[in-house]
Amino acid sequence: MARNRAEVPQAKEALDRFKYEVANEIGVPLKQGYNGDLTSYQNGSVGGMMVKKMIAEQEKRMSGQQ
Repeated sequence: MARNRAEVPQAKEALDRFKYEVANEIGVPLKQGYNGDLTSYQNGSVGGMMVKKMIAEQEKRMSGQQ
């Protein structure tokens, strides 16, 4: 069974904060604990936006624009 886990375990807390920040920005009512009332689309949009923001940040770093 596949598990979601941070590649860097020390980053888990920061990733959780980032997840709730992104959810709030895009209007997804993500809360601590059970979120079974959210649609797959809502949950996927949070993950997709997180990836988009992480890629954008890495691209900035790679181009020296920090």
